[in-house]
Amino acid sequence: MALPLVFFGLFFAYPVAAITGRGLKTGSGWQFGRIGEVLARPDIADVLWFTTWQALASTALTLLVALPGAYVFARFEFPGKQLLRAVVTVPFVLPTVVVGTAFLALVGRGGLLDELWGVRLDTTVWAILLAHVFFNYAVVVRTVGGLWAQLDPRQEEAARVLGAGRFAAWRRVTLPALGPAVAAAALMVFLFTFSSFGVVQILGGPAYATLEVEVYRQTAQLLDLPTAAVLTLVQFAAVGAILAVHARTVRRRESALRLVDPARTAHRVRGAGQRALLGGVLLTVFLLILLPIGVLVERSFDAAGGYGLDYYRALQDEGAGGGTFLVPPLEAIWNSLEYALAATAIALLIGGLAAAALTRRAGRLVRGFDALLMLPLGVSAVTVGFGFLITLDEPPLDLRTSWILVPLAQALVGVPFVVRTMLPVLRAVDGRLREAAAVLGASPLRAWREVDLPLVRRALLVAAGFAFAVSLGEFGATVFIARPDRPTLPVAVARLLGRAGELNYGQAMALSTILMLVCAVSLLVLDRLRPDRTSGEF
Repeated sequence: MALPLVFFGLFFAYPVAAITGRGLKTGSGWQFGRIGEVLARPDIADVLWFTTWQALASTALTLLVALPGAYVFARFEFPGKQLLRAVVTVPFVLPTVVVGTAFLALVGRGGLLDELWGVRLDTTVWAILLAHVFFNYAVVVRTVGGLWAQLDPRQEEAARVLGAGRFAAWRRVTLPALGPAVAAAALMVFLFTFSSFGVVQILGGPAYATLEVEVYRQTAQLLDLPTAAVLTLVQFAAVGAILAVHARTVRRRESALRLVDPARTAHRVRGAGQRALLGGVLLTVFLLILLPIGVLVERSFDAAGGYGLDYYRALQDEGAGGGTFLVPPLEAIWNSLEYALAATAIALLIGGLAAAALTRRAGRLVRGFDALLMLPLGVSAVTVGFGFLITLDEPPLDLRTSWILVPLAQALVGVPFVVRTMLPVLRAVDGRLREAAAVLGASPLRAWREVDLPLVRRALLVAAGFAFAVSLGEFGATVFIARPDRPTLPVAVARLLGRAGELNYGQAMALSTILMLVCAVSLLVLDRLRPDRTSGEF
């Protein structure tokens, strides 16, 4: 547990504490009175209110849309189910910049709806809510559907034999069993939407700002560090409370249920009602997920002279972005791949050690460590990125000009995915096997290599795939620390979208399409590797 603690202490707690301290501390000492002053400002109150209610609305809308999908994917067998299940997961690992770009191509100025019916939703809250549902649909389908597929249907059948109606049996037997999973999924969706950055930045315009967007604005545009520090503390407290509740619901789910093989619960679609439900879910997936992705791809080929590869060819031209880049935008692809590979290696090392420690130890301290590992998912990535710049600038940690700075920031986001993927599998390993190996004279390293590694190899590959995908899409911290001559794909997309002109817009669509394809291939590969009997959170 020592190495993960040192890693999080140096590269997460230290930068966040430093940027917070720089905002609240002056030559005369700490100025905690600033907290009250900032929170009393009407503009900040508006940001807090919008952050909260849009997260609540996004969560409710996501549950409403995705729960039928969770049931269909859990209990129905139909052609193409595995492929479609992987496809609906693609938005979750897409960079928020790409999600925003996809919806901009659908509902923005000059988008598909604008061309067909003159309908525009950009700069409205509806675009933000729809994008959040698009982004988090897979969280509910995977978290709730994964458990739903493993619930023993004989319990509900027994209730019906005893006289309960279909709805009463579902309400009294299945719903209580699913409750913790639904709550866990809702809390994760609330967490992701509460700290939303790229989607709100692109689709909301100047009228809407979440806490994360406001931290970025106060830090990068207004240079008002005291206000940014207060907002970071508020977000930190909110995320900590959400994660504490989430950890409690996860423990309830793991301890209270007896699960069966998913293959025993799935069946072919029967009757008009089930066909209608399947049709409704497929239509929702088409309109909500496939259509924005399809429009994004279509716009990447729709050049001024007709459909073609013009925007893709322009990515090789250094001057095509109107001076936006010091290098051709195409180099962002290789930069992103190199950074993501390094970040994945770091995340696997730190996350693997942390998961092993959580498996073999118990107690409040360990549970607190578990919650600490999840904090980077919700705490302002903007704060982390800016904190990197002001703390890692002196020997022996003078990393400002080092390439490793970007992978370190991306690994902070990848570690929680590694831990949450590895933990259920490691806990399922019979400890008596390790004890037998130790009795036979195996060292701890050899016991891990001979006992644990063969059992967790597939989960390790799945964790690597998730860490790679989220590292590719990390934007909030990278936008601060990526060097101008080595931009990543999300940073390049955001810079192109920030400039006027059809060519810049087309190149942004082309880069987003490339990034989406890389993420989708990673998802499809890891979905085939996924262990059969896991109901993990991702």
